[in-house]
Amino acid sequence: MNINTLKTTFFLAILAVLFVAIGSLLGGKNGATMALIMAGVMNLGAYWFSDKIVLAMYRAKEVAERDAPELHSIVRQLTVRAQLPMPRVYIMDNPTPNAFATGRNPEHAAVAVTTGILNLLSREELSGVIGHELAHIKNRDILISTIAATIAGAISYLAHMAQWGLMFGGRRDNEDRNPLGSVIGIFIMILAPIAAILIQMAISRSREYKADESGATVCGNPLALASALKKLQTGVRRIPMQANPSTAHMFIVSPLTGGGMLSLFSTHPPIEERIARLEAMSARR
Repeated sequence: MNINTLKTTFFLAILAVLFVAIGSLLGGKNGATMALIMAGVMNLGAYWFSDKIVLAMYRAKEVAERDAPELHSIVRQLTVRAQLPMPRVYIMDNPTPNAFATGRNPEHAAVAVTTGILNLLSREELSGVIGHELAHIKNRDILISTIAATIAGAISYLAHMAQWGLMFGGRRDNEDRNPLGSVIGIFIMILAPIAAILIQMAISRSREYKADESGATVCGNPLALASALKKLQTGVRRIPMQANPSTAHMFIVSPLTGGGMLSLFSTHPPIEERIARLEAMSARR
C-alpha cells in the first residue's frame, strides 16, 4: 500500500468521524445513525465520483479529437512516451490560464485545460504543462488530490450544518440531550475550516517538484515548462480565476492570488524555485 493510498484511507476515515460526531451533537443517537449512513454514501461518492464533481464544478467539457485536434495530439504523443493509457481530455471555458489532472487511477484519468492556457502557450510550452499533469497521473497523485478537494468541501458543509443546528436549537430527544452540545458545536464551527486547511496542507509540495521533473523528461524540454510556468504566473495574476480554495492544489499553478486566509490554502512551492530547478535540469542535459 503506497503513501497516497494510506492518505486517502485516513481522509475518508476523518470524514466519517466528523459526520458521526456532528450528527450525534445535532440529533442524538438517531442523528449519529443518519450521519454514519451519509458518511458511507459520501465516502463511496468521493472515491468513485470526486473527479466528476470537480470537473462539473469548473464546467469542464469533454472534447473529442475532431473538436481539439492539436490538444489531443499533444496528449496522445506524451501518453505514449509516459507509457500511460490515453486520459479523457476536457476544456474549461475560462480565460485564466491553468490546467489540472483528476481521476482515481491512470485507467480512469482526465486532463483539463482552460481556454486561457490554450490561447497563451505555444505548442512546446503546452506540451510541458501536459507532461506535468501526466506525471501526476503516473505518480498516482490524482486520487488523493481529488478526494482531498471533495472532503475539504464536505468539511465546509459540516461547519455550515453545525451553524444552522445551533441557530435552531439542535432538536433532540430529551434522553439524548447533551448539555455541552452547543459548546462543542461552536468548536466544530471553528475547527472545521481549520481541518479543511490541514487537509490541503497535507498535499505535499514536493509532488509539484517531482511532477515538474517527470513532466519535463516526458516532453523532452525542461525550458519549455519553465517558460510556461512564467507565463502562467503572470496570466493568473492578470486574470484571476474564481476558484474554490478546496481545489486550488489540483492546478499546475495556484489560482489563489489573495492573501490572508486564502494564502493558508497554498500547496504550491514558489514558482521561482520551480523554474530554477527546471533551468538547472536543462543545464545538466
